[in-house]
Amino acid sequence: MTEKDPLAIYGTENALPRPFGNPESPASGAVLVDKPGGITSFGVVKKVRWGLRVKKVGHAGTLDPMATGLLIVLVGRDATRQQDRFMGLPKVYTGTIRLGQTTASFDAETPVEESVDASGVTPEALEAVREQFVGDLTQVPPIYSAIKKDGERLYKKARRGETVDVPPRHVSVYDLAWTDVRASGAEDGLGIVDVDFRVESSKGFYVRSLANDVGAALGVGGHLTALRRESIGPFQVSEALPLAAFERDA
Repeated sequence: MTEKDPLAIYGTENALPRPFGNPESPASGAVLVDKPGGITSFGVVKKVRWGLRVKKVGHAGTLDPMATGLLIVLVGRDATRQQDRFMGLPKVYTGTIRLGQTTASFDAETPVEESVDASGVTPEALEAVREQFVGDLTQVPPIYSAIKKDGERLYKKARRGETVDVPPRHVSVYDLAWTDVRASGAEDGLGIVDVDFRVESSKGFYVRSLANDVGAALGVGGHLTALRRESIGPFQVSEALPLAAFERDA
């Protein structure tokens, strides 16, 4: 942030004033939150709104319920008006792709639809595939997403079993690395391989689509089983507050 920037950034390095928004403390700011798994991004927003007693609260970039990690929560009107400046920042994720199984949502939130033996995937094949997914790419988002089409969220259409053509989008991957590869047993005699990764990407990038596309490129299918957002631009999850920090008595 520049010296002229009036927006306060709150996290472990800059404690939230309590009560928030009193005459002696700022009434707006960007709050770094370490989102736990099992809750939507909007669920986090509701807890922050309740905890800080502020009506105008939003966030700068959705994390799926399964995912954990950095969520920037914008508190107060001055902060929510600056959403775009945070949305456009590059993001770093770590996670795990399970090769050999595909799902409709491209992650572990929906049942496995197809299984293929992935035990023959080689390090050379993984490296060749990795190179295909670095740079400027065209990516098709998952149908189980919050993107709107014809005025309705795609995930609602997906839950009704509708077939929808999802328009591709242009995204960028600045860096992609496999950090660990391991056999994870077998189901019905078919080998499963888990690949841990670290990816740095642009706005609008779906890591779930990466998992699906990597599996397709290898000919064995794949889906995301774990995801954590490590950073958004200069902001790190290590600087973020736990969601429990916003709990208060009723």
